[in-house]
Amino acid sequence: MKCPFCHHADTQVIDSRITEEGDAIRRRRKCSACERRFTTYERAELSLPVVAKRNGTRMDFDPARLRASMGVALRKRSIPMAQVDAAVQRIEEKLQLTGEREVSSETIGELVMAELKQLDQVAYVRFASVYKSFKDIREFVQAIDEMNDPDRG
Repeated sequence: MKCPFCHHADTQVIDSRITEEGDAIRRRRKCSACERRFTTYERAELSLPVVAKRNGTRMDFDPARLRASMGVALRKRSIPMAQVDAAVQRIEEKLQLTGEREVSSETIGELVMAELKQLDQVAYVRFASVYKSFKDIREFVQAIDEMNDPDRG
């Protein structure tokens, strides 16, 4: 680690501790050239893939946007926010586990539908109707049939 004062490349760790939150390691360092002390923090960097949208644009994955779109489908449904947050967390974890740098919006849509199917059937059909661009009532009926028959959906 380079010294922030004299920019010497050789520094020594003199103390390491886990932060109170437990999400980082705090290290006290001493520069071997100027002998000044400084603190660094080491955290795990978990990156989410970039989302490739249907129109060809790319954007950073945004959990708040995901939560908002699920919220639209769940509007006026009695699902606790803790369950929605847990569903968003599961989707984030699945995306991180892929190790991919880019994921299609269709993949995220499928993950959202799977979570909504478990949370609330009405919300699932609402989301599917927009996501799959239902054109008529037959497509609603087909989605409901698929939801009721696990072998089809």
